[in-house]
Amino acid sequence: MNTPTLPGFATAPTRFLFFTGKGGVGKTSLSTATAIALADAGQQVLLVSTDAASNLDEMLGVPLSNRPVAVPGVPGLQMLNIDPDTAAEAYRQRVLAQLEARASDDERQTVREQLSGACTTEIAAFDEFAALLAGEGIDGGYAHVVFDTAPTGHTLRLLSLPKAWTGFLAGNDRGASCLGPHSGLKMQEARFKAALQALSDPKLTTVVLVTRPDPRPMQEAARTAEELRQLGLANQRLAVNGVFHAISASDPIANAIEALGRQALNEMPDALARLPRDEVPLRAFDTVGLPALRALLDGAAPTSVRPEPVEGLAQPSPSPDPLPAEPLSRMADELAAIGHGLIMVMGKGGVGKTTIAAALAVGLVQRGHSVHLTTTDPAAHVAEALNGSLQDLKVGRIDPKAETAAYIAKIMATRGKALDEQGQALLLEDLQSPCTEEVAVFHAFSRVVNEARSAFVVLDTAPTGHSLLLMDATGAYHRQMTRQYEGKAEGKGLHIITPLMRLQDASMTRVIIVTLPEVTPVSQAAALQDDLRRAQIEPWAWVINKSIAATGTTDPLLRARLAGEIRQTERIAGGLAKRTFVLPWLPEQPVGVEALARLV
Repeated sequence: MNTPTLPGFATAPTRFLFFTGKGGVGKTSLSTATAIALADAGQQVLLVSTDAASNLDEMLGVPLSNRPVAVPGVPGLQMLNIDPDTAAEAYRQRVLAQLEARASDDERQTVREQLSGACTTEIAAFDEFAALLAGEGIDGGYAHVVFDTAPTGHTLRLLSLPKAWTGFLAGNDRGASCLGPHSGLKMQEARFKAALQALSDPKLTTVVLVTRPDPRPMQEAARTAEELRQLGLANQRLAVNGVFHAISASDPIANAIEALGRQALNEMPDALARLPRDEVPLRAFDTVGLPALRALLDGAAPTSVRPEPVEGLAQPSPSPDPLPAEPLSRMADELAAIGHGLIMVMGKGGVGKTTIAAALAVGLVQRGHSVHLTTTDPAAHVAEALNGSLQDLKVGRIDPKAETAAYIAKIMATRGKALDEQGQALLLEDLQSPCTEEVAVFHAFSRVVNEARSAFVVLDTAPTGHSLLLMDATGAYHRQMTRQYEGKAEGKGLHIITPLMRLQDASMTRVIIVTLPEVTPVSQAAALQDDLRRAQIEPWAWVINKSIAATGTTDPLLRARLAGEIRQTERIAGGLAKRTFVLPWLPEQPVGVEALARLV
């Protein structure tokens, strides 16, 4: 095997390598290709996904597991996925094991219910993450641990938790011994401190900020760089993925895409410009399977490598039928005719959810409606997409920090009102836990859902993994409320409606799944749809964004990528989506009210 010319982030790596960035920039592809390259060089490597919506299984053809499993064809490489549900159940069992033997079944059931929410899920997943950094549970003698992280907002939350939990436990003189999500945390305090030290040590940890040659992901990467420095993670590199050079000088689409990428590189924020930088060219193939992943970091020309077809993926038909897709303007017309409701725009990070959500909001206002456009994404780019204001359009966001502060104030003013000074101090101490943020965000989400009963609310959701955790919290609240009201409502005319029930109501909520015509986004969109259906929420339509076929390009590299797009559009047309709408790959990002209006 020829040794490839590797980028800087893979030539002299530290023990821990974190790949982070905005959704869709290629974190999974680069982190996986790096792990394979290190293993091919003779190192023992562990590849870890912290994304609740990981697609490592599809890329490598290995089922995900919360225990290290070997990757066939790559001696020395193992992978694991920190699965939130599996971690949460293991955490619940550990806490229940701490109960005294004389605890009754009712007491044990009460504790289990207290441990059923999103807060427990986050603590449990973080606990496993911290154990890896602290060197616990790693018995494979790994020279390198490569982390494929969730999109930026969720990753910043994860990387801030060692500091947050260490501070919380240090100031908690009761040892976090209360029953509930915090139970047993005190015994992990040494682990959290070790994790924090590992993250802050530049000899141990490197953060690779992945971006595309595009202003928006670059701005997010720059903000992430600054926030990570404040957390003590100063050893950073920049990886610019998907750098495109037009091959056909006569193709206006290709030339426009190259010019915009070159401009973005020339004008990148200072926080990125001063970092060591690697550029990875746009490839002609999907990065699925070992041949493609090995070729990704190869120094060969972008069009010179033709990885073999991946087993299990259908090849495009010679003359594919056109996808029965409709323009976004028709979607806006149909939604406007309904008059009100919740429009949830969901999908993998980087597929264009914010653009689609903002365009639909503008389109509904143009059609005579008042609209509240908001987001659950910690990275929150809605205001940037609009880049202006419009009468009858209210723009907001569910800000975790603001919602947490408001939630704490409300609890102290109600539940804390009847407590003495010591009781108030203990309550406030509990509320300073990082867990409180998850609860506060859920309550804000519930208010937004209720608002849609009489007006249009367009909700730009966080990338898939983070949204699924929010759905878990919604489901947990629904189960808790129905248990509490069971029997009480009979004969009294009481009827409880939870946020989950409103999401399940097809007359009120329409879920729109956005995808790109590529393997990973389509697979994750299909998985998201399956998860929603298990929660009895039926997606209303799919949007295929950035379609190359719709541009009419003649550039050889872009045309080579078209074969992969045909495979994915055939998958979608084969029964994945009930309704499909399409937007072409635009040479310029639609930013601003006027540009968004043209889409609808």
